[in-house]
Amino acid sequence: MSKIIVAIDGPAGSGKSSVSKQLARAFKFAYLDTGAAYRALAWATLNGLSFEKIATDDFEKEFDYSISTDPDDFWVRVGAHDVTEAIRTALISETVSSVAALANVREFMKRLTKRIVDECAFEGAVVEGRDITTVVYPDAQSRLLLTASEAIRLDRRSKELSADSAKAVVNQVSKRDENDSKIVDFMNAAPGVTLVDSSDLDFDQTVSVMIAQINADLKASAQ
Repeated sequence: MSKIIVAIDGPAGSGKSSVSKQLARAFKFAYLDTGAAYRALAWATLNGLSFEKIATDDFEKEFDYSISTDPDDFWVRVGAHDVTEAIRTALISETVSSVAALANVREFMKRLTKRIVDECAFEGAVVEGRDITTVVYPDAQSRLLLTASEAIRLDRRSKELSADSAKAVVNQVSKRDENDSKIVDFMNAAPGVTLVDSSDLDFDQTVSVMIAQINADLKASAQ
């Protein structure tokens, strides 16, 4: 593996994105939100790219996707469209699981993730998602699953999606976790993956715990 990889999985509302960005800053690594690609593809299906087409490999030619790997300058684009904010709407959250369920899409996303990481200008990358520790980078130097109690996760998610009602957020998160867990297990740590439960930790404490674990993992991998 040419770059140092920190792979982080976890359910919605676990704090993956904000924690992963901070970890990338701490280690001076790239930051890659793999879920953004699924959301961007869901956005594309609502803006001209037919769902029937993405069920075939033909969609790859039309899905002009790009994403920043700089944790301090994060953006997501589809063609000329900046969709950084657009992919975080309730409608996209309701649509993304049906896109992620397609086997050819998941295989494409795996290749896309690796290409983005390989081409980034950093010596390492913090890559977060739902199948990073088990499917995309099972050989990463550090593999962690970040979780929290359901009540904590729903509260965090409702704050992220402030325009949605609390009830909508609960239904959204629960349904997406249920749908996605049928495809990949991101609720339980696979062998070799360290579980970090942030239910009783604040943001800074969570980051500190994970930095310590990553340092230990990187030291062990270098031996």
